[in-house]
Amino acid sequence: MKGQEKSEKILNIATKRGFFFPTAEIYGAKAGFWTYGHLGTLMKQKWENLWRCYFLGLSDDYWEIEGSSILPEKVFQSSGHLTHFHDPLVECKKCHQRFRADDLIEDELNVKTYGLDAEALDKLIRDNNLACLNCKAKDFDQVKWFNMMFQMQLGATKTEPVYLSPETAQNPYLSFKREFMALREQLPFGLAMIGKAFRNEISPRQGFFRLREFWQAELQIFFDPATINQCDEWRNVEKYKLLLSFSEKGKNGAVKEVSCEEANKKYQLSKLYVYHLAKIQQFYLEKLQIPKAKFRFRELSSDERAFYNKIHYDVELDCETLGGFKEVGGLHLRGSYDLEGHQKGSGEKLEILVDGKKILPHVLELSFGIDRNIWALLDIFFRAEKERDLLSLPAVVAPIQVAVFPLVNKDGLPEKAKEVYDLVHEHFYTLYDQKGSIGKMYRRVDEIGTPYMITLDYDSLKDNDVTVRDRDSMKQVRVKIKDLVSYLQKLF
Repeated sequence: MKGQEKSEKILNIATKRGFFFPTAEIYGAKAGFWTYGHLGTLMKQKWENLWRCYFLGLSDDYWEIEGSSILPEKVFQSSGHLTHFHDPLVECKKCHQRFRADDLIEDELNVKTYGLDAEALDKLIRDNNLACLNCKAKDFDQVKWFNMMFQMQLGATKTEPVYLSPETAQNPYLSFKREFMALREQLPFGLAMIGKAFRNEISPRQGFFRLREFWQAELQIFFDPATINQCDEWRNVEKYKLLLSFSEKGKNGAVKEVSCEEANKKYQLSKLYVYHLAKIQQFYLEKLQIPKAKFRFRELSSDERAFYNKIHYDVELDCETLGGFKEVGGLHLRGSYDLEGHQKGSGEKLEILVDGKKILPHVLELSFGIDRNIWALLDIFFRAEKERDLLSLPAVVAPIQVAVFPLVNKDGLPEKAKEVYDLVHEHFYTLYDQKGSIGKMYRRVDEIGTPYMITLDYDSLKDNDVTVRDRDSMKQVRVKIKDLVSYLQKLF
């Protein structure tokens, strides 16, 4: 199945079954805005809760906070967003359609544009006589930089500029001093935040993957730079092999399996950094059950990564619908850039005393795009078979875990099925359905990724047992109703 065909099938299921759909579509939806439906909300919440339990569970000193999405202009002056947070914009002179210049060039010429300035991008467009994708005219305005921040005006007089935050990271930096004091003045400690971010993308593409309003899950770890090569849990990961793609002369090589010990000694990555690489990889391979061949860390070169990142590896998953490996997260060694900027911009001293020594902590950032992860899961676990389409989702993120059906909608079977539903619903996310034939009901829950289906037939009225069907293999097993909950618990 080609990527475009697969994408259309997944999008059809997502919009038809209630995973997500364009926001305000009855008024003509705007690109980059999507609404999570009832199943998508459940799936997103499960992913978020799994992320919380896993990453905050790495240390007793990692905590979650909730901050504001609207922040003062001075925050983004200090963070560098007003100066550096921009994309290259090019406009067709004939139809006035606007494009991201780097995306236009990469799509049309199949070349990489990392690190190129506006003049270089402009030259590529003109030298290759690129045409507008909308009207086919070959007459573009000059490439210019476009800041992606959403600006607002605060108060009735509308004289105080504020911005919708383009990332959740700023709230932990702004909260650092108070939380350091509240957490007994010890390093390292981490502040996580799950929330919305807003970016005024020039021309959002790739459907649900690149959005203007999206969800992030980030963990900012504050530490003493002198301890960067110390890690209490190092022995638990030193032999673990990472899947790394190194940046080599402007391009990335094949994925190499590198032990954490080798990454530390040969490639000079600190133990603190490597430990969190290992934990991120285990989250994807073991918790989310991503196939090994579908996962990699990609090193970003100095031209690609943000200027303040000392080390930057993207978390990438292989998505057929998007043409290959795509970024869904990253691990960034940000140094003291953020606290230094906010200390200077606010006039508030953010240096702290640790063991009698005054320091400005450094930051290690774990960043994940939740919506991108949701789409990647749908892509990786979608299967088109001869008789059905299904989402073979891991049970840990499947929105509905169990479905209960009566074989027919008569003769007391619906009533009995409702009793079983009430029993199972106390323990699992459960769906009840009695509309249509049993085959159609099976197909509907296959499409939404439900791992197990319970069917009551006429024998159930006599023997008090039911048929449990496995989604992936379609194998069926008879189980006594009294043993049903314990049986399902073992399966999960």
